[in-house]
Amino acid sequence: MLENRLQGLWANLMGKKPHMPHFLQEIHLSGIRGIDDLRVSFEYPVSVIAGGNATGKSTVLFAAACAYRVPSAGVRDFVPSTLFPDFRPKSGARQDERMEIILDFHYTTPVGRQSMRWRRVKGWSRSFFGRKRGRQPERSVYLRTLSNLSNPSEVRGVLSMSRMKETPDERPLTALQIEFAQQMLPFRYAEVVNLTSGTKSLLFAAQERGSAYSELHMAAGERSLLRLAKEIAHLEGALVLIDEVEAGLHPFAQQVLMLQLQQLALRRSLQIIVTSHSPVVLDAVPPHGRIFLERDQTGTVTVRPPYRDVIQDALYGRSGQQLNVLCEDKAAEGVLRGVFDVLMPSMRIRRETVRIGRNTGAEEFPGHAKAFKNFNMIRNFVFVLDGDKKDSEVKRRIVDSSGHDVPVLFLPGSEPTEVWVWNKLQARTARNAEELRVNAEELAIRIGNINRTYDSASDGPGEIAKAKLRALCNAISMEGSDVCRRVAYSETLSEESDIQPLVEDLEDTILRWRAE
Repeated sequence: MLENRLQGLWANLMGKKPHMPHFLQEIHLSGIRGIDDLRVSFEYPVSVIAGGNATGKSTVLFAAACAYRVPSAGVRDFVPSTLFPDFRPKSGARQDERMEIILDFHYTTPVGRQSMRWRRVKGWSRSFFGRKRGRQPERSVYLRTLSNLSNPSEVRGVLSMSRMKETPDERPLTALQIEFAQQMLPFRYAEVVNLTSGTKSLLFAAQERGSAYSELHMAAGERSLLRLAKEIAHLEGALVLIDEVEAGLHPFAQQVLMLQLQQLALRRSLQIIVTSHSPVVLDAVPPHGRIFLERDQTGTVTVRPPYRDVIQDALYGRSGQQLNVLCEDKAAEGVLRGVFDVLMPSMRIRRETVRIGRNTGAEEFPGHAKAFKNFNMIRNFVFVLDGDKKDSEVKRRIVDSSGHDVPVLFLPGSEPTEVWVWNKLQARTARNAEELRVNAEELAIRIGNINRTYDSASDGPGEIAKAKLRALCNAISMEGSDVCRRVAYSETLSEESDIQPLVEDLEDTILRWRAE
């Protein structure tokens, strides 16, 4: 499974990071393209910058291209005056407004941690934060937009090779370069060569038991993969920057490409930063490799925390036909699943219609609500807080952040969820024993013994209840979330239970959501 291979790579790459001689750790941007005081940190060797249109993804990528002095590059390559040009004609009133721009960089280098600054007032200058005889670190940098050969001027430039009398030079791609592309393409090549004439180059391929053709006749995805393979497969220790990495690629090819990039980063000590709008690309790196940029209504660009499961899906368009229920932890998720086990058959709801997300603290809910509003997804969300949050300000802040009458519900009780579940286990031992598929008398004895064990514990009620549940789960070989789920299911079937307000609120929420 690709997912298992990816997760194995994540651990290996994080282990590799401390041993990489060069690593770009952070960029600080100010005064550029509407961005003011934006700090972007890179924690994982392969980072994906994501966000809506005009949030600054390409700006951050091009800023990263200015971080190093690149061996053999021209004086106008990999510098901000080239990557961030102004329109300032010699005549005419239309021109870009000139503002002070600051680009700060913080690195790990072979000689230790370093920092440098590009600053533009009238012109661009470099400084090194008071470090005498400071120099910009030297490193190979690769910058590319994969959607190349896409406009008429680029095509005409390559076509001019066919009008030259001299024969272009040929250089076959290496086995490593071809292998990189072959992993993602559905056919095999007999050969792939790079034709060059001056500064122009053109790929030419021949398939096994197939035709021979130049890249002018390649599909966009095939062309982008071959060019990428040609240019990065043999890089060592470089910073690789790719804009819109998924361009022209099928979702499966996107996933395989991200696998290949991470394998290449591991083998050749590469740091890779890409921009993307693709959920597949995002899922291919760990959460600390995902950088979410958001521009609010005032134009301010910020880095949002890396969202999990249902949150990430919402921001990238995969949950439009689903009702997304966001809760705090595994215990809360278990209780909600127990309620939905009763509601779904009675309301004829398909299981895939409702998604439950968790592992996000209640204090983060207002920020999530604001993000969902900005992406026009808020009406597909329900926030469920633990019972001990009923007297807190979190509900008001969620509603204020969303700008809508967003549903904010509460789990039963007025204490942490685990306390409520433990109390129900004690109060209704016989019925819960049936749900847990254990002997009722044996369950009562286990609960009594566990209570006596923790009678003298000095923790708060929530921590004590969590410890008790863990002890019971170990004794009956069951996951804690499953115990919570079965207790909630049993309580939902009881009309006298204090879980009924939550059940009724969920029913009303589903009916309103269906009607919209």
